[in-house]
Order: sequence, then structure tokens, then C-alpha cells
Amino acid sequence: MDDVEPPVCQDDDLTLPRSAVNKMVKELLPHLRVANNSRELILNCCTEFILLLSSQSNEICEKRQKKTILPEHVIEALQELGFGTYVPEVEDVLSNFKTQLSHRNKGNKKLDKMGLSEEELIRQQQALFAEARQQHYEYELAQHNAAMEAAAATAAGAQLALQTQTSVTQSNNSADDDDDYD
Repeated sequence: MDDVEPPVCQDDDLTLPRSAVNKMVKELLPHLRVANNSRELILNCCTEFILLLSSQSNEICEKRQKKTILPEHVIEALQELGFGTYVPEVEDVLSNFKTQLSHRNKGNKKLDKMGLSEEELIRQQQALFAEARQQHYEYELAQHNAAMEAAAATAAGAQLALQTQTSVTQSNNSADDDDDYD
């Protein structure tokens, strides 16, 4: 069997957003002007670094028979690639991220923001359900009554039509009867 080659990707498919890199450059070097070709070089270097680091992290992940690249894999990849001096800073960033994430998860809970107990919220929910059931019942009853009135009106109309037809028939019959006796 022939080995399948990976699809050829365009350079734009594997780059960071230029705006993000430009923003980082402006934030890190606010007092310097950076030429466009230098920005392009920084963009290419960043992209190449990320590809190299993610590839190495993926290899470590596969060695450990995992399907997801974990932060530990990235840190080990940094050490293997000779960027071990950055590991303490990366670990600090990871710790800060985890802290922010835990605060964000705690702060976003609607129960905490509402200031009501869970029992009170359940009681309110049950009251809303009961109100909705009552409204639905009233709607169904109104629909049923309207249908009954329409059926009664139709029946009354049919009965009136039948009576009219019977009266006309009887009138015609009596007129026919009068003709026979003349």
C-alpha cells in the first residue's frame, strides 16, 4: 500500500492572526516602531514555534497513549526542545488560568446571583408550571366551547334547512293535492 500524504496547506491556513501578533508587539514594545517585514518575520517565527511545540507535545501524548494533549505534555515538550528556562513562567500562567477559570465558574452560577435558595426556586418553578397548566386548560376549554358552539350552530342551521325543505316539500305536495281535486 502507498503511504497517504497529508493534504498540502496554504501558508495562511497555518498562521496566527496578524492582528493578534500586531497587538502583542504594540503592547510589548509600545515605544518602538516595527517595520512590516519584521512583523511578518515575527508572525512566521511564532507560527513555526507553535507548530514545533504542538508537534512535540503530540508525540509525547501518543507515547503516553493519550488522545488529548495536556498541559503536562506541553511543559515536557518545552523541556525536550531546549526551552526549559520558560517552564516556571508557563506553570505560573497555567496556575493563573486555572484560578481565573475556577473563579469564573463560581461567579457565573445563576443560583448564586439570584440570592434565592434552591427550595425557593423549585417552589417558584412549580408555581409557574401550575400557572401554565391553568392557562393551557383555559385555552383548551375555550377551544372546546367554541367548537361546541360551532357544532351547535351547524346543527341548528342544518335543522332549519331541513325544516325549510320539509315545509317547501309539504307546500308543494299540498299544492299538487289541490290540483288533483279541481
